[in-house]
Amino acid sequence: MASFGIAVIRNILRGVETVSPAAAARLGLKVFSLAPPKPPRRAKEREVFAAAQGVMRRARREALPFDGGAALAHVFAPASGAAQRRILVTHGWGSRIDYMTALIGALTAAGAEVVALDWPGHGGAPGRFLTMIEAVKAIDAAWRRYGPFDAGIGHSFGGAAQAVAAGGVLSGVPAHRPAALVTIGSPSEMRWLFADFAKMMRLKPATQRAMEAIIEDRAGRSLDGFSAAAMLGESDLRMLVVHAEDDKEVAAHHARAYGEAVPGAELFWANGYGHRRIVSAAPVLARIVGFVGETGQRQAA
Repeated sequence: MASFGIAVIRNILRGVETVSPAAAARLGLKVFSLAPPKPPRRAKEREVFAAAQGVMRRARREALPFDGGAALAHVFAPASGAAQRRILVTHGWGSRIDYMTALIGALTAAGAEVVALDWPGHGGAPGRFLTMIEAVKAIDAAWRRYGPFDAGIGHSFGGAAQAVAAGGVLSGVPAHRPAALVTIGSPSEMRWLFADFAKMMRLKPATQRAMEAIIEDRAGRSLDGFSAAAMLGESDLRMLVVHAEDDKEVAAHHARAYGEAVPGAELFWANGYGHRRIVSAAPVLARIVGFVGETGQRQAA
């Protein structure tokens, strides 16, 4: 979000806050959950997007509606032969599945069928708003339509969403836990996002608390319950946590939180690749494909 846009929104929210923190919270939550523009904007994004279209054309695209919105599923068949495993792939906030085609290509080349989701308001999916609630509902819809999945792989917000879905956090939505989960540069809990947003927008504490209360009411649980690391702490889930210590968007302590909470979780440090290049880095792709392959071998044993 450009600095001018932030300044304008700050002023609007400040004015609303003086009248009603509750009204400011409702407006703030809309800003917080508003999906960014869909077309690639920067030159590098346009270049990566254009290069991805060869892989994207291989996919079968299907609308994936759920109560309150819709995602878009891209279904990629294995490069050859029958599918050895089925994998759910999810992208990060403000991204689209086109930016994960290097990973998708590596997985399908290794014999996997991949179901990749564009979140509501992202990529080719309809809508304008996205919170963790809609993301978990989209994952639930994918499991009901295509599941079960042998593995789930998510980048940033997408990894956290799959972890939250595996923990069964949302009232009325069953837990969906694959045999293995891979997070790439993913946050381990959600409250820090609200704190960062409140700091950026210079919201009063009462407004931040009111925003959090809206989400808690919709989710049917406390925001502290969205701690993905804590939710998976007693599970038998095989987990690979991929992160870069130079990640400037999601700090490395989130990866360590997963590693400390989840029994047997493997940490793979992909230092030097930051938050975005990590999804297509050759060492990362090789480790993920190997990890997923080990999962398939263990299930077949």
